Amino acid sequence: MSYPNMEELIKVIATLRSENGCEWDRKQTHKSLRPNMLEEAYEAVDAIDDGDIKGLKEELGDVLLQVVLHAQIAKDNGEFDIEDVAKELTKKLIHRHPHVFGNTKVNSTDDILNNWDALKKEEKPERKSAMDGISKSQSALMSAQKISKRAVKKGFEWDSEKSLLDCIKSEYREFARAVSEGDREHMEDEMGDIFFATVNLARWHKIDAEQALLRANKKFMTRFRKMEELAVKPLEEYSYEEFDRLWRQAKSELQPAAVQNNFI
Repeated sequence: MSYPNMEELIKVIATLRSENGCEWDRKQTHKSLRPNMLEEAYEAVDAIDDGDIKGLKEELGDVLLQVVLHAQIAKDNGEFDIEDVAKELTKKLIHRHPHVFGNTKVNSTDDILNNWDALKKEEKPERKSAMDGISKSQSALMSAQKISKRAVKKGFEWDSEKSLLDCIKSEYREFARAVSEGDREHMEDEMGDIFFATVNLARWHKIDAEQALLRANKKFMTRFRKMEELAVKPLEEYSYEEFDRLWRQAKSELQPAAVQNNFI
């Protein structure tokens, strides 16, 4: 099976990077394209969340552009090319799926994931700590989830949900104490502890904290836009009590059966 469109894409990127190509493309480096890689990945995720298949096809193309462009930059620098990328990925996928490409027997997806982790550890012997290899560029919330899961795999876990909830409550008390002291650095530390403990509560219930917060953001923005529609004067002129009534009205119109809570 051949992939003429993929081959054409690679040629187009090579042309853009050539002496007779595009000045902007020629100037790009791995570092300069870092924001683009993140932006395109997030836009692809937005399309997935929205169920926008047409949009997903376009956004995946933009992600692929970043992959091919980085590979071409590396080729121009004498480092590697797109074939090396594909070769390395293929080798890794085959190695990490011995139940498909080998004779390993598995009984569940848990077995598959455990094998994956064991094989990944085998591939990267330089990683000595369970905390090694966690991305420094992903969101802090995603990092917190991964850190927590890795610690739990080593047996570092609360003995009950109650003890976890008690921990969260104690972090709020410590934050309040830092506020009373007026110590901003201490406040930041304690706020971080609140976030981290809350991520563990999400993990305890098998909730993806990143997805939960994204849903909360989307819900808030939808309700805020509704408030803007319902407002009879500039929002800046509303008192707290007026805001509360407007929020409840917006929430009621969007979710008539929902329990009404202040700013939730």
